[in-house]
Parts: sequence; C-alpha cells; structure tokens
Amino acid sequence: MPISLLLADDHPIFRQGLKTLMEQEGFNVLAECPDGFEAVILAGKLHPDVAVLDFTMPRLNGLEAAKQIQRVTPRTKTIILTIHREEQYVLEVINAGINGYVLKSEASTVLVEAIRDVYRGDTYLSPGVSRFAADSCLLIKTRGGAPTEILSPRELQVLQLIAQGNTTRGIAEQLKLTVKTAESYRTALMGKLDIHEVTGLVRYAVRRGLVKP
Repeated sequence: MPISLLLADDHPIFRQGLKTLMEQEGFNVLAECPDGFEAVILAGKLHPDVAVLDFTMPRLNGLEAAKQIQRVTPRTKTIILTIHREEQYVLEVINAGINGYVLKSEASTVLVEAIRDVYRGDTYLSPGVSRFAADSCLLIKTRGGAPTEILSPRELQVLQLIAQGNTTRGIAEQLKLTVKTAESYRTALMGKLDIHEVTGLVRYAVRRGLVKP
C-alpha cells in the first residue's frame, strides 16, 4: 500500500506542483487544501498516513493545525513546510511533537525522504536547518519535556485572526463563537502576553510565524 498524504498550502501553484511530484513518487494524495482549518477537518475524515502542512496559512497556521491533527487522528504523522530556518521556529515545531521540518527551498529534493522517514517513526529535519537547532532538538528528545505554551490553541487561533485584520465579530463568525466569547479570548490572550494594542499583537504574531510580515 502506498503512503497516503494530505497536503495543505495556501499557494495553489506550489500545492499543485507538490501534488504532482508526490504522485510521481508513488504516494497516494488523498486530498489537498489551502488552509489549516480545512486540513484538520480532512485529516479527521481521511486519516492520512502523513499530513504535509505549510507553516503560514490563513484561518489556522500549520503548527496549530498539526497539533489538532495529532488529536483527531493520532496515527497521522505531520510535517511542517516553511521558509524559516531559525532555531526558534524549529524548536517550537519539534517541541509540539511534530515529526518533520522541511524548508520550502529544499522540498523538491528532500520531502520524499522526509515523508518516508516520519512514516517509519523517525524525526526529520531539513539539511538547511541550523546546526544549533538540530543539536537542540536532539537534546530535547534525549531529555524529554518541552516548554509550556503560554496561549491555548483557541487563543492562538484568535491571535492569528486578529493579526490578519479581523474584527471581534468577524472572528466570532469564523470560529462559530458568540461575540462575547470571542472577546473573552481576545482579552485573555492580551493579558497573558501583556500586549494591549493590536499593533503589538501583530508584531508578536509575525515573530511567531503565525502571519506573514
């Protein structure tokens, strides 16, 4: 049986090229989609062997989508595709229990290997990732444990939507919440981060890779 895949990336040309490449390599692409929110839904329905997720996507970024996919279909392995090679991003992904980290600039040459490695149960880091990050990830795996996330998954989702320019009412509609509940999440995340202006939240979201600069 070929390894089954779910592909999520908000750039249709890149996503289609990726799909073509994966099918040429003998993988079974079950579905592809443009955002993390849809990826979670599709993963829950299709249970792919591996989900390949762009780090920065609308509605729900790849990191948070991967965390949710791990909950709805634990057998599915997850790989993050990204332009970021800095250790802060790599460590955040590996700390979250995600199985692979592949730089987009290297995807055409290493993604096939990454998929096969994580399918076997290994962790894969793109060759272009800094040596410091790779060593730190090895130390984390050896010692176990990870830093605690300040924000809850829902708060991170609200933060991303704020940074994308959505109003509280717009956030409530997208997440199917009441306006009051959406406002509560907004207030809570501002308190936890001690950031009380939208411009500050946007800068924080950019640093976290939740939205593009």
